[in-house]
Amino acid sequence: MSADATTPEPSADARPGGVGATVPTPRSAPSIETADEAALPVEPVETADESLPPVESAHVQPVDPAAGLTERERAILAFEQQWWRHAGAKEQAVRDTFGVSSTRYYQLLNGLLDNPAALAADPVLIGRLRRLRSSRARNRRR
Repeated sequence: MSADATTPEPSADARPGGVGATVPTPRSAPSIETADEAALPVEPVETADESLPPVESAHVQPVDPAAGLTERERAILAFEQQWWRHAGAKEQAVRDTFGVSSTRYYQLLNGLLDNPAALAADPVLIGRLRRLRSSRARNRRR
C-alpha cells in the first residue's frame, strides 16, 4: 500500500493499534489568482444625452487589494493561513520567521485585523480571525 500526500498521519498521542485520532498533514495557503482586467474587453458607455461626446474608455489599472499593506504585514497574513500540529511549533516559527516574540507577533496581528487593507486583501482569513478574537473576548468577560 503506497502512502500519498492526502493520507493522514497518526498523531503523536494516538493509541496503539490505530484506535486514536489521525491528524492530516498541514496544507499551505492556496495561491491567489487574479483576473487580468486590462485584457478584458471594455464596452462603450452609452449616455442618455446624445449631445455629449462619447466617453473614451480609460485604461484602468487593476487594484491590488494588498497594496495598502507592507511586506511584513503580507507575510503575517500568509503565515497565519498555515495550520500547526503541535502547540509550540507556531511560536518557534514566529521567532524564526519574524524575529519577534510571540507576544509582539500577536500584537501586530491584532492591529492588522483592524486594517481595512488587510480585510480587502484576505477577507475570509480576516473574518475568521476577527470571529476568534471576539469569541475569546466574550469568554474573558464571563
